[in-house]
Amino acid sequence: MPFAPVLHAELIKIRTLRSLLGSLAAIFVATAAFSALAAADAGDADPLFSAFFGVGFGQIAAVAFGTTALSSEFRGGALRLTLAAVPDRRCWFAAKAVATALPVLAVGLFTGLVTLLVAKSVLGASGPAWAEGLRAAVGCGLHLTLMALFATGLAAVLRSGVATLSVLIPFLLVVSFVIGGLSAGLADFLPDRAGQIALHSTWDGPLGPWTGLAVTALWTAAALGAGAWSLHRRDA
Repeated sequence: MPFAPVLHAELIKIRTLRSLLGSLAAIFVATAAFSALAAADAGDADPLFSAFFGVGFGQIAAVAFGTTALSSEFRGGALRLTLAAVPDRRCWFAAKAVATALPVLAVGLFTGLVTLLVAKSVLGASGPAWAEGLRAAVGCGLHLTLMALFATGLAAVLRSGVATLSVLIPFLLVVSFVIGGLSAGLADFLPDRAGQIALHSTWDGPLGPWTGLAVTALWTAAALGAGAWSLHRRDA
């Protein structure tokens, strides 16, 4: 079966699942709200990171979106029906990944732009410059998309939304901060921390804004590769 109709079918699934639409809305609300609060109390902190502080919370919603988009296939025998219509598992998984990425990227870029405009209005002259602000807005969209796809790949391996979120949510909220407190250099290479380097005006570690996003992309590629292998080797 050609790729285009498979992608169209997967996009329809996403549009018709309320939990997925709620997760997309949560990405915007969490990121914009917490960023606005941080910008209002920025003080002498990095104005760019203060402006995009809420991305750390928005990525949790992105992870929930990516997890649910894939794990919903494992409920009620839905995956068997899907594979009966699309026997090529690689084609289907690629379509699922693209259908997951597109709405998150659109919402992420829109969220990044709104967050930047709010920060400029709140911080005024002390706010981030337009050049670095636009870079961070693009980085915001890319980072949220990569984290959603990372969760999609892991969900394909674990074959459970509960198991995937039980691993990723504690990692994002606890483990990443613990490792960051013990070794900032090591933490820079974690998927959630590497991508957020693009949200800083300055950085001291070995990674920069785009190389940090590249590290997150490598984590995502590994997760998607493992997910594709798992779907190919295991029964539906």
